[in-house]
Amino acid sequence: MAGRWLQLGLGVLCMVAAANIQYAWTLFVPEIQKTFGWDRAAIQVAFTIFVVVQTWLTPIEGYFIDKYGPSKVLMFGGLMTGLAWVVNSYATSLTGFYMGSIVGGIGVGCVYATCINNALKWFPDRRGLAVGLTAGGYGAGSALTILPIAKMIDAGSYAQAFFTFGLIQGAVIILAAIFVRGPSGGEVKFSSTVLQSRRDYTLKEALNTKVFWVMLLMFTCTVTGGLMAVAQLGVIAQDLGVKNFQVNLYFFAMAALPFALMLDRIMNGVSRPLFGWVSDKIGREKTMFIAFAMEGIGIVALGYFGSNPWAFVILSGIVFLAWGEVYSLFSATAADTFGSKHIGKIYGVLYCAKGLAALFVPVGNLLMQATGTWSTVLYTVAIMDLTAAALAITALRPMLKAHHARNGVMNPVSTGH
Repeated sequence: MAGRWLQLGLGVLCMVAAANIQYAWTLFVPEIQKTFGWDRAAIQVAFTIFVVVQTWLTPIEGYFIDKYGPSKVLMFGGLMTGLAWVVNSYATSLTGFYMGSIVGGIGVGCVYATCINNALKWFPDRRGLAVGLTAGGYGAGSALTILPIAKMIDAGSYAQAFFTFGLIQGAVIILAAIFVRGPSGGEVKFSSTVLQSRRDYTLKEALNTKVFWVMLLMFTCTVTGGLMAVAQLGVIAQDLGVKNFQVNLYFFAMAALPFALMLDRIMNGVSRPLFGWVSDKIGREKTMFIAFAMEGIGIVALGYFGSNPWAFVILSGIVFLAWGEVYSLFSATAADTFGSKHIGKIYGVLYCAKGLAALFVPVGNLLMQATGTWSTVLYTVAIMDLTAAALAITALRPMLKAHHARNGVMNPVSTGH
């Protein structure tokens, strides 16, 4: 069984290498604006394009993974991930940055879909933990590079930072891809505590179930708040007046924004395996309720107390802790519900929720401009989180119970349902 931990490690490494395209973007926006003088909302369209491409192509990437295996798709993803930032380093127009976002969306989509898919297939007995560690690489990976990237940008060349880190990221993924493979039949075992379908649903069959659409709605609600925070955290910090405030921890001092960004990456990364592991023990729906309620309350508090630099740092950390786990909980639940044979395509469609949510990121800017405060934006997404928390218990839980009963999966030692 040691081979599967190696596969998991390779997946985590690839996710770490792909993470910056999404999570370090906020550091480049002010520099791009300063250099070219474009409107902030116009620059942020690049972020939206990236997320839409990354998510909405996932079903197609899932098809290629199921057909050609993980290694080839991952290698192509590495090539495109590196190329994206090289394109950005040469871009002198908004169209150039939008093109970089399209290339990056394809690359990161291939990497993300392949690594999550492989973790689900290798670890049916510990799906929450395995997929949490993999998604955690994507959430926390940029914590390692946020300071060197920020330093290189501060030294006067954001283009150099794009180019250098683009080459490093692409090379790491391509090298790891050589050793990645999927499991053969006898190499996996099922969970004894979480109800799991022994039947492999096709994509068409999954789309015909009500439980799929409830998951899609919940996924969209929860991912919107976190995405808005990822894209706009620098902007929110500036508008709340805490961006350059020095947070002093005696042994070191750092401006509130980079400190919050570093803390957020760590929290975001920790939350995925942590909540994934918890969901393996107590069930997915109960874990969703706890995490989504925590995120909703954290966002309300950020809107209320965020102009205090310490509160800004701590509360943004709590929001990211409670947001990151959506990627481990929904993928694990989908594989439990519909089997792992076609999970590349099925979770690919479910993951499109992130693309829907990305469309709301520019809306956040418009809402803020219309009302003159970030509070309206934050309270709106908090309501969406709390709605998803309620749905986890009132709708998803009974629907999953009925779904598994129809499949004849009644596990006597289940603690999760």
